[in-house]
Amino acid sequence: MGRMQPSAPSSPGPGALDGIRVLDLSRVLAGPWCTQTLGDLGADVLKIERPAGADHPGGDDTRGWGPPFLRDAEGQDTAESAYYLGANRNKRSLAVDLGAPAGQALIRELALRADVLVENFKVGDMARHGLDYASLAALNPRLVYCSITGYGQTGPYRERAGYDYAVQGLGGLMSVTGERDDRPGGGPQKVGVAVADLFTGLYATVAILAALRHAEATGRGQQVDMALLDTQVAMLANLGANYLVSGQVPGRAGNAHQNIVPYQSFEAADGHIILAVGNDGQFARFCEVAGHPELARDARFATNPQRVRHREQLVPILAGWLRERPLADWLAALEAAKVPCGPINRLDQVFADPQVQARAMVETVAHPHQAALRLVASPMKLSATPPQTRLVPPRLAEHEDVALADWLGWDSSRIAQARAEGAFGRTTAG
Repeated sequence: MGRMQPSAPSSPGPGALDGIRVLDLSRVLAGPWCTQTLGDLGADVLKIERPAGADHPGGDDTRGWGPPFLRDAEGQDTAESAYYLGANRNKRSLAVDLGAPAGQALIRELALRADVLVENFKVGDMARHGLDYASLAALNPRLVYCSITGYGQTGPYRERAGYDYAVQGLGGLMSVTGERDDRPGGGPQKVGVAVADLFTGLYATVAILAALRHAEATGRGQQVDMALLDTQVAMLANLGANYLVSGQVPGRAGNAHQNIVPYQSFEAADGHIILAVGNDGQFARFCEVAGHPELARDARFATNPQRVRHREQLVPILAGWLRERPLADWLAALEAAKVPCGPINRLDQVFADPQVQARAMVETVAHPHQAALRLVASPMKLSATPPQTRLVPPRLAEHEDVALADWLGWDSSRIAQARAEGAFGRTTAG
């Protein structure tokens, strides 16, 4: 395939992070999710990717994590998976060989112009290339340097490779996710999306913004040490607090809540409904809708602590009622009574939902391979500086010329020199 022209950005107003330069050496999900969020907010994100070689097709590994893949106008799969497209908008791509002296020198030059660097290499890898925080901070004291790893820069596990699935298990999430052991098919389950990666990416974004504020005030950057395991432990939230306060180890509760009853899914006559009763008034209104107001006056069920204590008696009663009427009837009656509830939608139903559509959670963008590419939009709603898609997810090395001109002021001859020196490996945009 011949070299295609870089995709042109749209022309939005400045974002909240306009003028902030982010050098992104991360790949897969936690780091790219962080840098995509920064890009959505207006930062100039330069994604550094691995050049193609004999043992690697080049680029972020997730480019090949399909099917499904983006299809071109002829209906043929491209080299970009849907997974990659979901985490890499608002970035420019440059392929750099970090193992080559010329590639390492190029990263140092880019780091001099960067406000933020994000990387998720194993502990020690960046130091071996002379690209660790201490080395780059000596060149650019204002640099905010975010390292994302499985287990952090310290501790006995620091040299282990970290993966979301393993961290969901090690960090306790899978011990509280899945059907109860006494139910058919009971056993631990991972969450359906990589939540340890995603939460770490969001926590990293928050930490970077705090470090940028500090750098603005003091002129000094700092290292941000983010670990998937730390984040997983933190996001245990009320369950972690429950254990630390009580000493009792929580188990799996299926679709129920550990601290609130009734707060789970039930079967209606023709589908499943989520009942999310958060207080005693809501429970009384639910009982009215169900035609059994007396149950809310039963001492065993009148308050949430009592309902939690008598969960095993209450839930079968409610399950029997809910199976008697169709889902649509329950939803209409409970919503009218202001009792929190909802369906369990498939993804086609999610994206067809009028509220999701009203909130513009799908955007259509022009991509060189597809004129109308649909992507999930940013959920951040800012009145003055809303996130905007200025760049579609880039093809590998797509922005070699323009990025180096913008960041370093290099002309074509200087870029050709770096190429001859081996800074870019053998990669060309496809």
